[in-house]
Amino acid sequence: MNVTVLAKFVPNPTGTPALGPDNLLIRDAGDGALDPGDEYGLELALQLVEAGGGEVTVVSMGPAEALAAVQRGLAMGAHRGVLVTDAALRGADVLVTARVLAAAVARTEHDLVIAGVESTDGYTGTMPATLAELLGVAAVTAVRKLEPDGDGFRAERQTESGYDVLTAPRPALITVTAGATDPRYPSLKGIMAAKSKPVETLSVADLGVADATPTQTVAGVTDAAAKAGGEIVTGEDAVVRIADLLADAKVI
Repeated sequence: MNVTVLAKFVPNPTGTPALGPDNLLIRDAGDGALDPGDEYGLELALQLVEAGGGEVTVVSMGPAEALAAVQRGLAMGAHRGVLVTDAALRGADVLVTARVLAAAVARTEHDLVIAGVESTDGYTGTMPATLAELLGVAAVTAVRKLEPDGDGFRAERQTESGYDVLTAPRPALITVTAGATDPRYPSLKGIMAAKSKPVETLSVADLGVADATPTQTVAGVTDAAAKAGGEIVTGEDAVVRIADLLADAKVI
């Protein structure tokens, strides 16, 4: 089984991202890393291939520094990488991102495409489903467990009340929830081996994507208003005051 995993390079997941003069994230910061949410899917891909054979390809789109996300995947055990980097993609919205990744993924041999549920810098959660539509494959989101099942897959999809059991034909696209796997740490041997694994670097022109112009732009960014301190209610009229506050909030 050949699996393609999407690996996004994000600004420091534990820090405060900086914005450029165009109101967009500065993605070429030196403290960026592979999105932690993508490691669960990468681990699942490695387990599937280790059990049934095949190869794992890591695909990323971003600035040149996004190579770090690809290298992390290779160090964990992936076999090859693809990096799409092009200055024209700065500010790409979900649709443009899906178009570019669809073109990149289509160049790989894959029975399964794996992505995180949502990125830690965008949180739209809509890109994987858009990508599946462009690839013309079935999509199963929020997967907590996946197993090969004949010519397809059997998936357990996490829900608020438990999980659904679904089947999907090959090829398919899934998003993997946090906690579905326990991502491995790259070993020293894996880190050294990653340096010699093949990585293909592509531009928009290389992929033949005709429309990479975003339809959304960021007009401005403002800080959220600071929240005022709460009111401490004491005294004989406390109960009445609390009731009035709840009534004003339309709770009662």
